[in-house]
Amino acid sequence: MTGITYEDFLDLSYDPAETDLVCWFAIEPAADMAMESAASRVASESSNGTWAALTVGDDFTDLAATAFSIDDNEIGVAYPAGLFEPGNMPQILSCIAGNIMGMKAVETIRLLDCEWPESIVSTFEGPTFGTAVREEIFDAGDRPITATVPKPKVGLSTKRHAEVGYEAWTGGIDLLKDDENLTDQAFNPFEDRLTESFAARDRAEDETGETKSYLINVTADTNTMLERVDAIAEQGGEYVMIDVITTGWGAVQTVSDRCQELGLAIHAHRAMHAAFDRLPNHGVSMRVLAQISRLCGVDQLHTGTADLGKLANEDTVGINEWLYSDLYGLNDVLPMASGGLHPGLVPELIDRIGTNIGIQAGGGIHGHPDGTHAGAKALRQAVDASVGGIGLETYAEDHPELGVAIDKWGTETPR
Repeated sequence: MTGITYEDFLDLSYDPAETDLVCWFAIEPAADMAMESAASRVASESSNGTWAALTVGDDFTDLAATAFSIDDNEIGVAYPAGLFEPGNMPQILSCIAGNIMGMKAVETIRLLDCEWPESIVSTFEGPTFGTAVREEIFDAGDRPITATVPKPKVGLSTKRHAEVGYEAWTGGIDLLKDDENLTDQAFNPFEDRLTESFAARDRAEDETGETKSYLINVTADTNTMLERVDAIAEQGGEYVMIDVITTGWGAVQTVSDRCQELGLAIHAHRAMHAAFDRLPNHGVSMRVLAQISRLCGVDQLHTGTADLGKLANEDTVGINEWLYSDLYGLNDVLPMASGGLHPGLVPELIDRIGTNIGIQAGGGIHGHPDGTHAGAKALRQAVDASVGGIGLETYAEDHPELGVAIDKWGTETPR
């Protein structure tokens, strides 16, 4: 018989195994708690420990996490792969970001980063397309794909919503997108919006000769989402959109399975992410949320604007690099830049984060003095100029829509 105490969860000489999930936390211990004691409690509570010393017998399977590194206020914790159910993201998060977030042993705790071993990654399907949507769906070449959300974000009738989509598509935008809080309200029912928007999409494709698509929001309970996914496939859609955090990761995995069967891509809206990642010393970082999104199967994810837009950002560049990275053969994810963007910001955005992205503008299109169609033209013109290495002022000489946008917004960042 052996006894288990907090001290058993701290071993600064431990070298994590290849199969371990390694998590990095920033912690501030409670006022009366040493860093070593706090670190051991994080490892204990997130694996197989408890506050009381335990005596166990030979039939006990030891799945203890180990706090193996302490560097100032950052600690590393290694979790044996056997602690986790294969392919079950909610269960993994219940370990690495569960009760530990409310422990008295720490004043604050933030999950900064994870190193995912092949033993865990291989149990997830990952994205169906990832960045390949740019070629496989749109044949976009070297340019970013573009998207817009009709504004006001809710309240438009179905008829007007489809009209705005047509105006944007024919102006050069690739994707119409629902906003995070538009699903199936009386003023714009899901089924009507789906049918009328795709009819407008078809007209826009005939007129422009380009592929256009629609990110319609399926967010709801899981069964309803599956019904909506099937309806989109029947309409010939290429995408679904999910508010992945408010929906929950288990539901995202279920929808991803259905989308893979139907050959649909998933656009992930990150609404509610700031509840986890905005405070710099507590919660779960956007980097980790992005990692979870990739494992659960999303193809596109909002990752910020590298501080050019209206929303607070973390390390957009670093997050995007991780989404592009090799991960034991799992497909990558296309980062979407959105939140306060307009044509004047496009050159700097591309300079900071490259062209293997999507660029989404709402007010920066619909707020154009000459309306949505002209605003869509202006954004596409800004993209084409930037990819072609032509200054916006020069390009605007022959593209009046871009010129009007620059006159209105310049290169200022909104708040």
